Amino acid sequence: MSSNAVSAMRFQPLTWLRAGLAGAFVATNTLLHAVPILSLALAKALLPIRRARAAMSRWMPALGESWIAANNWAIARFTPVRWVVTGDTGLHRARRYLVLSNHQSWVDIPVLQKVLNRRIPFQRFFLKDSLKWVPVLGLAWWALDFPFMKRASKSQIEKRPELARRDLETARRACARFREIPVSVMNFVEGTRADAAKLSHSSYRHLLRPRSGGVAQVMNSMGELLDGIVDVTIVYPQGRPSVLDLFAGRVREIRVDLRLLPVPADLVGGDYENDRDYRLRFQQWLNGVWSEKDARIEALLAPKSA
Repeated sequence: MSSNAVSAMRFQPLTWLRAGLAGAFVATNTLLHAVPILSLALAKALLPIRRARAAMSRWMPALGESWIAANNWAIARFTPVRWVVTGDTGLHRARRYLVLSNHQSWVDIPVLQKVLNRRIPFQRFFLKDSLKWVPVLGLAWWALDFPFMKRASKSQIEKRPELARRDLETARRACARFREIPVSVMNFVEGTRADAAKLSHSSYRHLLRPRSGGVAQVMNSMGELLDGIVDVTIVYPQGRPSVLDLFAGRVREIRVDLRLLPVPADLVGGDYENDRDYRLRFQQWLNGVWSEKDARIEALLAPKSA
């Protein structure tokens, strides 16, 4: 089935009703959680007492996890998705992880939240800077310390080479904040959602080439604090879905494979920008992870034997 097969299916009245109920619940849940999250963020910014601010930093992720848990409940109640989750189970919410995942759809985010919420520390995603203007959600992401990245195009970087270092500096500042709390730093290292047109120019069958700069900055800034790398592989057997497809119950099965990888000791604390040998070693390591993921996607897409 093609990547747009799910969305191409004709919607019946029942699917529209299901989508409306699920969407209304998620929107209401978002508003109910956004108010206390933003209130705590404001209080944290104004209070001069360090201990009180530290307490609020702990409460805000708990609210974020509650927000996600309620959304997960709605997806479970309103959609017929069959979840097939395989791989490592030795995860702990009191540790620190770097989370890497392939990226095909906006559905990837609720998938990651479904399989990892309250199993690991609250996940912070590296988001495109334009998403800070999304109503309600943008403010909530800002309050929860999600890093916003201003990704420059290749032509912009050619004209202004300093733009290539801008995202690395943003990642560095974010990691400095994350050193103080248990955290999971999530990165879609492909940098954008994979589709058929982009994949036609890729050296991988199911993946785009990974961008290593942001991941390297996390490893350099807090690698010695990380307890592992959670490598997540997401597969949609029916084709790449939209969020509307998910809410409408058109997504029948989602397969997720988890691997807990060790943090490569020789890649912690290097200088990605200025040390060419280190940069090549880091890229070689990440390309190896991606090659294994490409093969794993092929296996997950294979028809299941009876």
